[in-house]
Amino acid sequence: MMRTFRGGLLIGLAVAVLVAAFAITYEFYDTRTLKRTVRRGEVLCGVNKGLPGFSIPDDKGNWTGFDVDFCRAVAAAIFDDPSKARFVPLDASERFKELQSRKVDILSRNSTWSMSRELDYDLYFPAVAYYDGEGFMVPRSRNKETSLDLADSKVCVQSGTTTLLNLADYFRANNMKYELVKFDKLEDVVKAYDTGKCDTLTADVSQLYALRLNMSKPGDHMILPDMISKEPLAPVVRQRDDDWMMIVKWTLYAMINAEELGVTSENIDDALKSKKPEVMRLVGTEGNYGEQLGLTKDWAVRIIRRVGNYGEMYERNIGDKSQLKIPRGMNQLWNAGGVQYAPPVR
Repeated sequence: MMRTFRGGLLIGLAVAVLVAAFAITYEFYDTRTLKRTVRRGEVLCGVNKGLPGFSIPDDKGNWTGFDVDFCRAVAAAIFDDPSKARFVPLDASERFKELQSRKVDILSRNSTWSMSRELDYDLYFPAVAYYDGEGFMVPRSRNKETSLDLADSKVCVQSGTTTLLNLADYFRANNMKYELVKFDKLEDVVKAYDTGKCDTLTADVSQLYALRLNMSKPGDHMILPDMISKEPLAPVVRQRDDDWMMIVKWTLYAMINAEELGVTSENIDDALKSKKPEVMRLVGTEGNYGEQLGLTKDWAVRIIRRVGNYGEMYERNIGDKSQLKIPRGMNQLWNAGGVQYAPPVR
């Protein structure tokens, strides 16, 4: 009888351990971000602490910018309300860990898509929101024309970024010497450059346009024309959460397709009456693409009506209608000389 009891106890303990292990594994592999987001009633979005044109709060805590608008587009797709996006400012050094720990649902924070980041941090970069490259800003008084003129420069750079690695590769490949001045925080990098502790500032070109606005004398600085790296900037989500990844990815693709089809926040009501098959599939009057994403039939209409298409988001934040006035360049649509391209909704 005692042996039977002990045997049953051991079996019971083994079953309990297996159930607990299964529960942990299930939680790890099925994070269900969409369900938690709907239950919470808002999207938690990790953003840069303050980068003009991309993500910056005013003195009342109201956020604006290209990356901010993308988060609002995700919120619009889910809730039909862009105000359901809540912004969590994160440093470069903490952004991926905070996403892993579920402090945020998505990163929309000038983060470069690279193989090591996907593998090391167990993350996905669903689609490229902005094609960029590393560049250099120097005082106009230095009379430099290209990055090949920067031998023996004292270069300010932020730690924990792909920028630091690209810088080392570029100078080594071109047999140029330089002095590295690095800081953990971006504000310290900018302050060091602006006060003359270094004579060159390197970052993504889009970031340089934004940072120049914060200089004591913006007009005294120039951004050199060449790029030394590929920096595909993309939103970031956790792996093993494919439903959420699909929503984030197709939110961006819906905005790009809308621009290509000429569908804007101003003519969205006319688009709902369109008989063009591509437009009908985008706005949900044909097909059930929204339902397949776990959203509503008019998911893309919500995005376009509340936030706009990709071109509208670009122009008001960083393009001709903004202070930055960054040329579209590579971020022009594929049929207008750029590389920005989205798979079709079909």
